[in-house]
Amino acid sequence: MAKKKSPARPRKVVTRGASSGDIEEVESLRQELDRLRAAGAPPRWNANPDDVRRSVAKLVLTLVEAVRQLLERQAIRRMENDTLTPEETEAIGLALMRLEETVRDLASQFGLEPGDLNLDLGPIGKLV
Repeated sequence: MAKKKSPARPRKVVTRGASSGDIEEVESLRQELDRLRAAGAPPRWNANPDDVRRSVAKLVLTLVEAVRQLLERQAIRRMENDTLTPEETEAIGLALMRLEETVRDLASQFGLEPGDLNLDLGPIGKLV
Protein backbone atom coordinates (compact mmCIF):
# COMPACT_ATOMS: atom_id res chain seq x y z
CA MET A 1 0.00 0.00 0.00
CA ALA A 2 1.39 3.42 -0.93
CA LYS A 3 2.12 5.81 1.87
CA LYS A 4 -0.07 8.92 1.85
CA LYS A 5 1.86 12.18 1.54
CA SER A 6 1.33 14.70 4.29
CA PRO A 7 0.76 18.34 3.33
CA ALA A 8 3.92 20.39 2.96
CA ARG A 9 4.84 22.41 6.02
CA PRO A 10 6.25 25.90 5.75
CA ARG A 11 10.01 25.82 6.10
CA LYS A 12 12.13 28.34 7.90
CA VAL A 13 14.45 30.00 5.43
CA VAL A 14 17.93 30.92 6.54
CA THR A 15 18.48 34.49 5.40
CA ARG A 16 22.12 35.35 5.83
CA GLY A 17 22.78 38.94 4.87
CA ALA A 18 19.13 39.67 4.05
CA SER A 19 17.61 42.91 5.27
CA SER A 20 14.51 42.98 7.43
CA GLY A 21 12.57 44.41 4.45
CA ASP A 22 13.56 41.39 2.35
CA ILE A 23 12.51 39.02 5.10
CA GLU A 24 9.16 40.80 5.51
CA GLU A 25 8.57 40.63 1.75
CA VAL A 26 9.32 36.90 1.65
CA GLU A 27 7.01 36.31 4.62
CA SER A 28 4.29 38.38 2.96
CA LEU A 29 4.59 36.31 -0.22
CA ARG A 30 4.53 33.09 1.80
CA GLN A 31 1.34 34.21 3.57
CA GLU A 32 -0.26 35.09 0.23
CA LEU A 33 0.63 31.66 -1.17
CA ASP A 34 -0.77 29.98 1.93
CA ARG A 35 -3.98 31.99 1.56
CA LEU A 36 -4.29 31.02 -2.11
CA ARG A 37 -3.59 27.36 -1.32
CA ALA A 38 -6.26 27.39 1.40
CA ALA A 39 -8.75 28.95 -1.02
CA GLY A 40 -8.47 25.89 -3.23
CA ALA A 41 -7.30 25.27 -6.74
CA PRO A 42 -7.43 28.14 -9.20
CA PRO A 43 -10.29 28.05 -11.66
CA ARG A 44 -9.41 26.12 -14.78
CA TRP A 45 -10.70 26.42 -18.30
CA ASN A 46 -13.60 24.09 -18.87
CA ALA A 47 -13.04 22.10 -22.07
CA ASN A 48 -16.63 20.89 -22.13
CA PRO A 49 -17.83 21.56 -25.72
CA ASP A 50 -21.10 23.00 -24.41
CA ASP A 51 -19.22 25.59 -22.34
CA VAL A 52 -16.57 26.62 -24.89
CA ARG A 53 -18.68 29.40 -26.41
CA ARG A 54 -19.49 30.79 -22.96
CA SER A 55 -15.83 30.61 -21.86
CA VAL A 56 -14.62 32.39 -24.99
CA ALA A 57 -17.36 35.01 -24.67
CA LYS A 58 -16.39 35.60 -21.04
CA LEU A 59 -12.72 36.08 -21.93
CA VAL A 60 -13.43 38.40 -24.87
CA LEU A 61 -15.98 40.46 -22.95
CA THR A 62 -13.61 40.75 -19.99
CA LEU A 63 -10.89 42.14 -22.24
CA VAL A 64 -13.32 44.53 -23.93
CA GLU A 65 -14.52 45.72 -20.52
CA ALA A 66 -10.93 46.31 -19.38
CA VAL A 67 -10.22 48.38 -22.51
CA ARG A 68 -13.48 50.29 -22.06
CA GLN A 69 -12.51 51.23 -18.52
CA LEU A 70 -9.07 52.36 -19.67
CA LEU A 71 -10.65 54.53 -22.37
CA GLU A 72 -13.05 55.96 -19.81
CA ARG A 73 -10.18 56.91 -17.50
CA GLN A 74 -8.30 58.49 -20.39
CA ALA A 75 -11.39 60.48 -21.38
CA ILE A 76 -11.80 61.73 -17.81
CA ARG A 77 -8.14 62.83 -17.70
CA ARG A 78 -8.55 64.64 -21.00
CA MET A 79 -11.71 66.37 -19.75
CA GLU A 80 -9.95 67.44 -16.55
CA ASN A 81 -7.05 68.83 -18.60
CA ASP A 82 -9.45 70.68 -20.96
CA THR A 83 -8.08 68.98 -24.08
CA LEU A 84 -11.54 68.02 -25.37
CA THR A 85 -14.13 70.24 -26.93
CA PRO A 86 -17.69 69.97 -25.57
CA GLU A 87 -18.69 68.09 -28.75
CA GLU A 88 -15.82 65.60 -28.32
CA THR A 89 -16.73 65.11 -24.67
CA GLU A 90 -20.33 64.38 -25.62
CA ALA A 91 -19.31 61.97 -28.42
CA ILE A 92 -16.86 60.06 -26.20
CA GLY A 93 -19.37 59.83 -23.36
CA LEU A 94 -22.07 58.51 -25.67
CA ALA A 95 -19.70 55.99 -27.30
CA LEU A 96 -18.53 54.68 -23.91
CA MET A 97 -22.12 54.38 -22.66
CA ARG A 98 -23.13 52.42 -25.77
CA LEU A 99 -20.08 50.17 -25.47
CA GLU A 100 -20.92 49.45 -21.83
CA GLU A 101 -24.52 48.67 -22.78
CA THR A 102 -23.37 46.37 -25.60
CA VAL A 103 -21.02 44.47 -23.27
CA ARG A 104 -23.84 44.03 -20.75
CA ASP A 105 -26.24 42.82 -23.47
CA LEU A 106 -23.75 40.32 -24.87
CA ALA A 107 -22.88 39.11 -21.37
CA SER A 108 -26.54 38.48 -20.59
CA GLN A 109 -26.91 36.45 -23.81
CA PHE A 110 -24.28 34.07 -22.46
CA GLY A 111 -25.69 34.05 -18.93
CA LEU A 112 -22.88 36.19 -17.53
CA GLU A 113 -23.24 38.82 -14.83
CA PRO A 114 -21.12 42.01 -14.82
CA GLY A 115 -19.15 40.57 -11.89
CA ASP A 116 -18.21 37.56 -14.03
CA LEU A 117 -16.28 39.81 -16.42
CA ASN A 118 -13.14 39.85 -14.38
CA LEU A 119 -9.88 37.93 -14.20
CA ASP A 120 -8.15 37.11 -10.96
CA LEU A 121 -4.47 37.93 -11.45
CA GLY A 122 -3.42 36.44 -8.14
CA PRO A 123 -1.31 38.68 -5.93
CA ILE A 124 -1.77 41.59 -8.36
CA GLY A 125 -5.51 41.58 -7.81
CA LYS A 126 -8.47 41.64 -10.12
CA LEU A 127 -8.14 42.81 -13.74
CA VAL A 128 -11.20 45.01 -13.72
